[in-house]
Amino acid sequence: MSSPGTVAPIRPPASKRDNAALRGLRIHPHSVNGWFASWRVALVVITQLVFYGVPWLQWEGRQAVLFDLGARQFFLGPLVLYPQDFIYLTGLLIISALALFLFTAVAGRLWCGYACPQTVYTEIFLWIERAIEGDGPKQRRLDAAPLGPRKIAIRGGKHLTWLIVALWTGFTFVGFFMPIRALAGAIPTLDFGSEAIAILFYGFFTYFNAGWLREKICKYMCPYARFQSVMFDADTLIVTYDAARGEPRGTRRKGVDNEGLGSCVDCGFCVSVCPTGIDIRKGLQIDCIACGACIDACDQVMDRMQMPRGLIRYTTENVLTGKRPKGRWYTHVLRPRVIGYGLVLAAVVGVMVFALATRDPFRVNVMREGSVLSRPTADGRVENLYRVKVFNMDEHPRRYRISAEGLPSLEMASMEGAEFEVPAIGSRTLAVYLRVDPEQVGAGSHDVRFNVVTTDEGRALQVQEKSTFLLR
Repeated sequence: MSSPGTVAPIRPPASKRDNAALRGLRIHPHSVNGWFASWRVALVVITQLVFYGVPWLQWEGRQAVLFDLGARQFFLGPLVLYPQDFIYLTGLLIISALALFLFTAVAGRLWCGYACPQTVYTEIFLWIERAIEGDGPKQRRLDAAPLGPRKIAIRGGKHLTWLIVALWTGFTFVGFFMPIRALAGAIPTLDFGSEAIAILFYGFFTYFNAGWLREKICKYMCPYARFQSVMFDADTLIVTYDAARGEPRGTRRKGVDNEGLGSCVDCGFCVSVCPTGIDIRKGLQIDCIACGACIDACDQVMDRMQMPRGLIRYTTENVLTGKRPKGRWYTHVLRPRVIGYGLVLAAVVGVMVFALATRDPFRVNVMREGSVLSRPTADGRVENLYRVKVFNMDEHPRRYRISAEGLPSLEMASMEGAEFEVPAIGSRTLAVYLRVDPEQVGAGSHDVRFNVVTTDEGRALQVQEKSTFLLR
């Protein structure tokens, strides 16, 4: 029984907690309120509004965001990309990597603590678990209770809810690759095809990872925790315990500064709220995902004890050791590594924006027919056959005119004619013959150019593609 005005431990001693973690027992983190908890809730809501909502958005009568692998077309709002636009995907991956490096250099594992899908869905599943089973202490008591109708009903309700959320998550994920409205129309009759396998597959992994593996993904399977240290330095913001202020630990009355004791009252609240089950008082650890739950927990205890907050806080090693002054945030932001990451990221983003803004709304591929190198015609000329494929990436059908140049006496013939129409977000392949007078062109390989020009009203656009003409 604790004396009045003291904070009693709310979990077993640290050694027992650590032994339980080593034995692989399930971690039931205690819920906590605070500034960082509010940010986690906000990020969960924002990310899931985007994930669950974006597939339902429409653009020009079609799904706004759709990666149609079957048709090999990728729709991103007004943009229509094809496999030939792989360079834009490369740019997006480079931007994502640089942004991750930048955020990590500035403030550690922000991605892990607030926006990683594993963290987000684990948090959602924890909300469900707490709503049905109660907070951490009640869950541990339920674990210890014998199997009976009440326990089966509670656990069954939890897992059923988890499965519903997981299946809806799998359904939404597949909706990025197949029209989601058509998928939704198949729900009443369960008239799914091969997409059912994808829904079940993704849904199962959501259920298994967020409901069962949880922190084990972060601790043992995620590679980011292993290489993040190369992006840290002494000026990176990390969640840390101020040992100089907190040690030695011990209980005391509210507002009383017991001589010989530090600010830490050894309540264990920082450990009980940690989703990975670590003790931040042992220093920065690879298992820490920088979610800030221990900061909220410790601040609550400091408030109850009428002591200043910040015993556990986001700070840098240099500030903690006195090498940098407190309260000057720019001292850890304005350093060469961060500036370098920021400049490179800004440059790549600028190039991507410029490339997308100046991207032609149609594309031309020219393939010379390999089965027939060259052949004579009835009038004594020599011809080569080409397949010219025109991709219209606009939302409306467009008309084009094709011509060729590059050799004396060059003539072009096409079964479809020089002018043709390509449907909206579609393509058309033309069989094109190029003919030359062999007396004016020597034998060998010669460069030729195909010009495709829009003929619709408005600004004329032209794409030029090179190829070769073979004359034996």
